[in-house]
Amino acid sequence: MHFTLHLTKACNCRCSYCYAPPRADEGMTEETARQVLEFTLRVNQDNSDSIGLVFFGGEPLLKRDLIRFIVAETQRIYREKKRHFHYKITTNGLLLDEDFLEFSLRHNILVGFSLDGIRQSHDRHRKLPDGRPTFDRAYPKFRRLLDARPYSSVFATVNPDTVEYLVDSVRFLIGEGCRYVILSLNYEAAWTEEDLAELERQYGRLAELYIEWSREDRKFYISPFEMKLASHIAGEHAVKDHCELGVRQVSIDPEGYIFPCVQFPATGPQSRFCLGHVRTGIDETVRQRLRDESHAEKQVCRKCALSRRCHNTCGCLNWQTTRTLTQVSPVHCRHEQMLIALADRIGATLYAERSPIFLHKHYNTAYPILSLLEDQMRGSPAAEESATTGNSENERPIAGG
Repeated sequence: MHFTLHLTKACNCRCSYCYAPPRADEGMTEETARQVLEFTLRVNQDNSDSIGLVFFGGEPLLKRDLIRFIVAETQRIYREKKRHFHYKITTNGLLLDEDFLEFSLRHNILVGFSLDGIRQSHDRHRKLPDGRPTFDRAYPKFRRLLDARPYSSVFATVNPDTVEYLVDSVRFLIGEGCRYVILSLNYEAAWTEEDLAELERQYGRLAELYIEWSREDRKFYISPFEMKLASHIAGEHAVKDHCELGVRQVSIDPEGYIFPCVQFPATGPQSRFCLGHVRTGIDETVRQRLRDESHAEKQVCRKCALSRRCHNTCGCLNWQTTRTLTQVSPVHCRHEQMLIALADRIGATLYAERSPIFLHKHYNTAYPILSLLEDQMRGSPAAEESATTGNSENERPIAGG
């Protein structure tokens, strides 16, 4: 299980599409952090499992001293109990500096960076509290991160008023050396038919680029295409990758209350989505109720041939868009339909051509190791990063938001 630690509700940005508007707070205390770690040990009693911690916010780098404290505590736990931990952080990057980069390399903290692509796209919504745009501040940090950690994930949010820049933004990110580009649709926005048509056009162009780059044997990961390709290959087993609300990952707010995913801490500890507290553990009755509710068959999905490959069971996304776990928004439905069709076109083309990198990426379970060895033989700086972190281009990053 992975544990997303919402270290603070505060943030140094005011992104207009943020689903949890920042609030001033002191954040998680060291005492609560200790209780969190004790909770993770109780939940993960299989000593062979490595425990995943995701540092999240708000902006988690506002609590960098707490991150250092947590890492030191996990090292103590390893010395005493031989329990392994691994770490990730999702950040807007504005506070990323050489000191934290060095710390992340020393302790294998994988860094996810939020950058919405080219300047026109990024600056439309990602602003400082005083309204100033952030691209000029974020880009040098992003560039330095890729120099130090080439396998870092980059998270880009797509909005109706920035969808026209989607392909240019992905080109830009891949051109800068990104291996992982994670695209996220702002489902809460007011998408019109014209906006959705433009999204489909942009995805179509991106699908052609995916084929082109694969033919060139370039290493890259573009979500959500990769997961839809995997769902086709998995066939009847695709459901294993569906959202398991509060099962494989939980979110813990600064006070130590437990929630099933990143959307829900904002609902508060008195809401029906609170699973418990790190001191007392998870209320299994609540967790099972929420899981069953999110997996209940949706009326709109009953006759849909794509339902087994669709993210209609994602309770977090359904809550974000419909304020229920049981309804799928029309935008989500349209998005899944266009995405699956394009992913299948990509897969059919590259499979027919027997594209080596496509076949290895999606059919060869040894691909991450083989790819790492290949990079090492070439003396790639990315190989040093991958060898240091244990991450590879085929690993599925945990997206925080």
